Amino acid sequence: MLEEIKSVEREKAILVGVSGVEANRWEAEEHLDELAQLAETAGADVVDTIIQDRKKLDSAYYIGRGKAEYLSNVVQELKAEVVIFDDDLTPAQTKNLGKLLDKKVIDRSALILDIFANRAQTREARTQVELAQLHYSLPRLTRAWTHLSRQVGGIGTRGPGETQLEVDRRLIRKRITNLERDLEKIEKQRILRRKHRSNAFKVALVGYTNVGKSTLLNALTDAEVFVENRLFATLDATVREMRFTDSESALLIDTVGFIRKLPHHLVASFRSTLEETLEADLLLHEIDISHPGFEEQIKTVRTVLHDLKLDETPVIHVFNKIDALENKNLINAMREKYKPGIFISASRHLFLDDLKEMIYTYMRKDEQVLRFTIHAADGESVARVYSLAAVTDRFYDEDKVILQSRASLSNAEKLKHYASVKGLFVETLSG
Repeated sequence: MLEEIKSVEREKAILVGVSGVEANRWEAEEHLDELAQLAETAGADVVDTIIQDRKKLDSAYYIGRGKAEYLSNVVQELKAEVVIFDDDLTPAQTKNLGKLLDKKVIDRSALILDIFANRAQTREARTQVELAQLHYSLPRLTRAWTHLSRQVGGIGTRGPGETQLEVDRRLIRKRITNLERDLEKIEKQRILRRKHRSNAFKVALVGYTNVGKSTLLNALTDAEVFVENRLFATLDATVREMRFTDSESALLIDTVGFIRKLPHHLVASFRSTLEETLEADLLLHEIDISHPGFEEQIKTVRTVLHDLKLDETPVIHVFNKIDALENKNLINAMREKYKPGIFISASRHLFLDDLKEMIYTYMRKDEQVLRFTIHAADGESVARVYSLAAVTDRFYDEDKVILQSRASLSNAEKLKHYASVKGLFVETLSG
């Protein structure tokens, strides 16, 4: 789909970044370290990194013609096969650099999209990734894009010229329309699944990619979700039950990790997956406190949460990997700075009971305890209570069934209204 760097043999890659425009030198170096991780995940071996100090980006060559010519010499000397830029390139910059370097030129968004394409397992994830790729590709389409043929039926292979490009663009737009329709159908199925668990308290795991969210999900729910020490190991939302007592539980949702400069087309395409997060009653913002740039990662996650309009959802800051932290004094500083917060090791199961207790407290904070007295033969009313509340106790008194339950404030109001219409006796015990 894109200028892929996947092949049987790992490709040699050179990474390029710029300091002085949006990032200082050490920030640019840190960003290239992350880009190197992305490149390794995609199947490349980084043979060199280049940072250009500039006050303004060059509109034609991004790093300037002179630095681009220097880069061309380095490419030839190291026999690199792909050059990866840390920022998004314009179509003109990609074209000019590709012509000058005579090698594959891709930017950060293309690299992330390539990783997502390789990681996508389910029909929904594959559809979302392809849609994001096509949106990215459309403005960059030229007669050189012959590798698009396998996705949209031979386009870009029948010759140069504006007529051919217009055919290609029309076919891509048609494919985009079809994929958007497919996603609408998938989203309807997802909505139906969410309705079946509307009564449950939902906790969403959010955080930067590779902070250990799937490990934490497994530790809290005894699940066996795929865990790998690589970026974007999880693309699809995973939902598991987290039990507190025999009768009380919550749903824990693990979603795709965030990353700096996450392509906006990718966020838009994965919106149906991220909808699981939008439905959450509580967010666990997991943070790798052992990572040197964890506070910048916190800012990135908060930006994405803001874009998703999740600012009002309660958040617990979960600082993971304390066993790998060398400076333990950092814990006290972060405890004061990020409230509420908790410090754990998911892999070693340290302080997980404390975390579960915090979650349980949040779950019970905005609830009411109700007691219903219903005729034993009134199965419809009994079912209604079970559908909107967690029944914690049930006993009989002659021909009556007594149900003690916990419900969210909104569901409690629904049940009270239902009881008044049906003539049921209901007591509010707390909340």
